[in-house]
Amino acid sequence: MSATTKNLDAFFKSFLEIDNFADADNSLNGIQVDNDGAVVKKIAFGVDASMETFEQADAVNAGMLFVHHGLFWGTPVRITGNIRQRIKFLLERNICLYAVHLPLDQHPKLGNNAVLAELLGLENIEPFGSYHGRKIGYKGTFAKPITIETAVKKIEFMGRPPLGVFPFGKKEISSAAVMSGGAADSARDAIENGVDLFVTGESAHQVYHDCLENKLNMIAGGHYNTEVWGVRAVMRHCAAELGIETEFVDIPTGL
Repeated sequence: MSATTKNLDAFFKSFLEIDNFADADNSLNGIQVDNDGAVVKKIAFGVDASMETFEQADAVNAGMLFVHHGLFWGTPVRITGNIRQRIKFLLERNICLYAVHLPLDQHPKLGNNAVLAELLGLENIEPFGSYHGRKIGYKGTFAKPITIETAVKKIEFMGRPPLGVFPFGKKEISSAAVMSGGAADSARDAIENGVDLFVTGESAHQVYHDCLENKLNMIAGGHYNTEVWGVRAVMRHCAAELGIETEFVDIPTGL
């Protein structure tokens, strides 16, 4: 397969179910900024469509950048200020920007939540956590109970500490639910499902007492750190299936 952006778009859509999420995700999944038709020799993978990420992709000579958080989120934006500068940068360097949001959170093998569930060692995995009418998280059980400290170690990325650890429940954890990113409110779904541990990206004041009073352990691993996993899984899939050069661009926000 010639690695044109048209062919790469078809490749990504063949397994990421982008079109099936059109009713639930308005973040303009797919090609957001195209190149001039040139064959892509290298794909960079990152979490955010930021200038810093673009500069790193250019520094490693990538012809395409695949991200989880793109430039557009369902509402028209004026091409001014830093948005204009970002698009100008991509066009001048002929870099295609490709973004995948909810389909990458939900994917049962390569998604953020599926990889987190695998890292934790969950078994008997089922869909969890409704978002815009779709269950994009996962829940499951452990073959042997673990501690919250062990869970933190299993999901940490590059040794970076989580934003918050809330040991409000059982010391020996037998079940968990995962929902990456800004999904703190799904702690209430975790409570309803009776799991021992909820793993997400960001914590939120409004669920603190719900977790405390219902004895739910929670780990807020960081929005960024819980969403590196999907792009990295897709990166490995691309390298294996297409034989194309790939590189992960790590731009941590600490959030």
